[in-house]
Amino acid sequence: MNPRIESLEKMLGGPRDGALLRFSLGNEYLKAGAADKAAEHFQAAVDRDPAYSAAWKALGKAWAEAGDSARALAAYEQGIAVAETKGDIQAAKEMTVFANRIRKAQQACDNASP
Repeated sequence: MNPRIESLEKMLGGPRDGALLRFSLGNEYLKAGAADKAAEHFQAAVDRDPAYSAAWKALGKAWAEAGDSARALAAYEQGIAVAETKGDIQAAKEMTVFANRIRKAQQACDNASP
């Protein structure tokens, strides 16, 4: 196992177990190609801090990489609302672009269906 992941996992359940730890762990899993596991930790991050727009963006990315476009779109939409509320305009713009890509891909699939 990745030593960075092992180190972060040891902190789970301890006094430092919070949104930032879960976000960091999610990023490490995403880098390691474990998108489902990454999504689990990003979800834990937003559960602990629902206003964490970067975690919403990462959650959407993880679900997209895991092949779950519906969950990715839901995460991006929630993240856009959070980012706009916080005034985090750049994050909102980025998530809007990603959400639009998913919508376009879904429309292309719908149009291709008989």
